[in-house]
Amino acid sequence: MTSFRIERFPFKSELVKVWGAADPRHRNWPVVYVMNNHKEVYIGESLNVEGRMRQHLDSDSKQNLKSVRVVLDDTFNKSACLDLESFLIRMFHGDGSRQVLNLNAGITDADYYDRETYNKTFRQIFEELRTQENLFKRTIPQIINSDLFKLSPFKSLNHDQAIAVDDILEGLFDDLESGVDNTVVVEGSPGTGKTVVAIYLLKLLEDIRRHDSEEPLDIDSIFSDYFTPEHAELLKSLKFAIVVPQQSLRHSIAKVFKLTPGLSKGMVLTPFQVGESTEQFDLLVVDEAHRLNQRANQASGPLNKKFIEINEKLFGWDDPQKTQLDWIQKQSHHSILMLDVGQTVRPADLPAATTRELASRARAAGRLYPLQTQMRISTDKDYVGYIREVLSDNPPASREDFGDYDLRLFTDLGEMRRELQKREEEHGLSRLVAGYAWPWKSKNDKTAYDIELDGQHMRWNTTTTDWINSPKSVDEVGSIHTVQGYDLNYVGVIIGNDLRYDPDAGKLVFDRTNYHDKKGRENNPKLGITYSDDDLLEYVKNIYSVILTRGIQGTYVYVCDPALRCRLQQFA
Repeated sequence: MTSFRIERFPFKSELVKVWGAADPRHRNWPVVYVMNNHKEVYIGESLNVEGRMRQHLDSDSKQNLKSVRVVLDDTFNKSACLDLESFLIRMFHGDGSRQVLNLNAGITDADYYDRETYNKTFRQIFEELRTQENLFKRTIPQIINSDLFKLSPFKSLNHDQAIAVDDILEGLFDDLESGVDNTVVVEGSPGTGKTVVAIYLLKLLEDIRRHDSEEPLDIDSIFSDYFTPEHAELLKSLKFAIVVPQQSLRHSIAKVFKLTPGLSKGMVLTPFQVGESTEQFDLLVVDEAHRLNQRANQASGPLNKKFIEINEKLFGWDDPQKTQLDWIQKQSHHSILMLDVGQTVRPADLPAATTRELASRARAAGRLYPLQTQMRISTDKDYVGYIREVLSDNPPASREDFGDYDLRLFTDLGEMRRELQKREEEHGLSRLVAGYAWPWKSKNDKTAYDIELDGQHMRWNTTTTDWINSPKSVDEVGSIHTVQGYDLNYVGVIIGNDLRYDPDAGKLVFDRTNYHDKKGRENNPKLGITYSDDDLLEYVKNIYSVILTRGIQGTYVYVCDPALRCRLQQFA
């Protein structure tokens, strides 16, 4: 039996007044309400919802909303209402059927008495809004598995993320007031939410800029104090953008920006678009900044030509030492770089020495913000650190127990694929990925199989954009280039013969003959760099570290090299 009820009425002045007089709780009880038309939705909470409705009637941004639904519950208190409001904001944005008009002053994630019981009620409220009120197109599991939800600017920030955002905002406004240019680094390993912080920051800045000071804020958060006319004036004419080097992730972020008021997909740029811009940017936020390129052979001849032209335009000559990071810093007054040295996966990426120096300079300037809380992996232990240790020459002394986290090593690839398919049917977002240890035959011959192994016949991904959500992805094998930056519920990883173990030397080794990413092993004659097997080993270890840390609930592993399989058995 449910404890709540949902009351519905048209968003009109006379009807709000009539409804308000019908029950004392319409003027003096904590409630959550949803206002919408067929394109937009706004979610709020209030102790005096009738009074809040009258304020909304005077708001320009709410003029086009048509219907109101108020969720009333005898057990509601202020904390529960803030939590339900936050939950519905995230669900509506993840559903993608309507633009969410709420500001991003900070979504609550505070704990409170009996929260688990309230969360069950919230799911029942969602279902009624979906099935009876037709406000949602998708179910909760479908929404939670979507990029719109995972990359939403309406995420609840954890403690690390909230401190980083607060400190970055404070520093940015100080710099804007004093006219000082600056570079900020946000550093974190896989799953700490660097991309979420990047998107959240830009939405928050846009909301501060656009906020009408006459309209009261609905959300009491650590960021409310930034919503002032003075801060809005500082941001008034500034040009913002986010730079995403990876094509697939860039496409997903552009979808989120398209559906978020204040943001637009035109704000999501490639490094080349930044370099070619005739206007300077006031702020550039760079996601996966370690994937920015140094001067190296690009994916096509036209891009090589563009690299030269941009260098000449920005620096007066084609200096081969200039990188895409130099473009970012030349073209912006302020930059915020999301960084992880351990996720550099190709020789063309910024050198690890460059990214380490970036972090070191930011630390010395007090502008380095570490993210340490793991948001992806469902375990209290440091799974990411463990994986990186396992793939180092100084492995852990013993196997770590990750509790309910499903880490398994398989000796039968067919069995691993069957288990992964079961997880797909149960949870969705369960994908098979591999190191680039097989050539891409099916790229030109659609009948060919790329990976024939242990009686299994498989093909690489048929799309490089948004592969995880493509219809064929459950039957294909993804690579580092289709999964870096993404979350999966379960991931199955094939470690190919590009990574082997030498028992005599007691260390991991790189097998060049079994590494088929041409750009992943290409020398750099322009900079006079020839990459040794030891150099390329670091990139390959980074690749496997990344793909082994995609799974929220579990990671399944199949290892081709017998010696490496034997070594890893003691850790998985």
